[in-house]
Parts: sequence; C-alpha cells; structure tokens
Amino acid sequence: MPHQQFQTCIDACNACALACDHCAAACLGEKDVKMLARCIQLDLDCAAICRLAVGYMGRGSELSGMICEACADVCEACAQECEKHSAMEHCRECAQACRRCAEECRRMASSQPRRASARQSARAGAH
Repeated sequence: MPHQQFQTCIDACNACALACDHCAAACLGEKDVKMLARCIQLDLDCAAICRLAVGYMGRGSELSGMICEACADVCEACAQECEKHSAMEHCRECAQACRRCAEECRRMASSQPRRASARQSARAGAH
C-alpha cells in the first residue's frame, strides 16, 4: 500500500489538522477574537492543506512531495502566528503540532524525486 511508506507524515498531518481545528475553535471563544483573526485564518488554511497532503500521500500520488513542501510552508506560517499567542494553551499546542508536521513534510518531500516535469506537464496541459 502506497501510504505505508508515508505513515509518519500522514500521522503528523492528521494530528496537525486536528490541533488547528481545535485552535481555531478555541480562538473564536476568546475575548479578543479580532486580535486572533490571522491565527484563525492560518489555522483553517493549515488544517485544509494538511488534509489535502494526507489524501495525496494516501493515494501514492507522484505529486505528494510537492504538496508536502507547500504544507510545510503553511505549517511554519501557522506555527509562527500561534507562537505570538503562546499565553493560550491551544495556540502553544497548535504551534508544536505545526512544527512537527512541517518537519515530517519536509522529510517526506526530500525523500521524493523532484517533479519538475510534472509541473511542466501541468502547465502545458493548461494551454
């Protein structure tokens, strides 16, 4: 099964998506929600791309590495924002999950062959 070789990354992505969902919901319950708007948005973006990455890895897509690279970037941005609100436990936990996911996604992506030809093929098909 293709997903077994990526199981550690899949687990990290799933855990990160759950932490981001929890963080976004908890932020909505805080007194100054407006101050947390960027955190909430990044939580939602991060959870979405983590779930997308899980799907790609689960299917054994040849584009998994490319998606995981993007996922790592979004996770890093989310972690940086959550760390600004480290007084809140949910933001601290989310930042930790995001950092772990980013690390696993970068590891996974680096183990995959570069898919420059896939990008070129996708662009060529659009014309």
